[in-house]
Amino acid sequence: MKKWTIAAAAVALLAGCSRTPAPQIAQAPHAPKPVAEVPYLWTLGNAPKAHKDMVAAFGRVGLKPGEYLWASAVPADGDARVVIDRLTQMAYAYKGERLVGAASVSTAKKGHITPLGEWKILEKRPFYRSKKYDNAPMPWMERIDEYGIAMHGGANPGYPASHGCIRMPMKFAEKLYKLTRVGSDVIIEG
Repeated sequence: MKKWTIAAAAVALLAGCSRTPAPQIAQAPHAPKPVAEVPYLWTLGNAPKAHKDMVAAFGRVGLKPGEYLWASAVPADGDARVVIDRLTQMAYAYKGERLVGAASVSTAKKGHITPLGEWKILEKRPFYRSKKYDNAPMPWMERIDEYGIAMHGGANPGYPASHGCIRMPMKFAEKLYKLTRVGSDVIIEG
């Protein structure tokens, strides 16, 4: 499998991003908070730093719970893929060789599992309800296994808090849903 790398410009680009607070939504205390819309974030494959260093760069910049970054222009060519890092509670969206988005996430809390490994998106639904957990809403659901583990919009406190799914800021989940297709790769590490 290809190892993803990032250009050293990532830290400089993120440091210059202005933070835009999300509109206040009374019903949703965990409303998405876009950090910035930027042109292509990074070119992959031409830098000395590995994906793990990119994770550290995001941490230093301070992408907070519920915040996300998304490119203002997404390449037309290439397959979409997603990398989830359980250790840092971050998601990274790629299109072809470009990193086009990043967001804080919430994976499985103690006693539950967000499985490590390489997965494919098996099913997508713009709105779904959990069959296991009290009919809980799962907007922008993208299922990756036979047991119901999925990426979807939801509460994003910045620490592991789900029953196994990967919860994302709502707007990021919507953008990711539009970027990916059934069969897109999802890598979960950390």
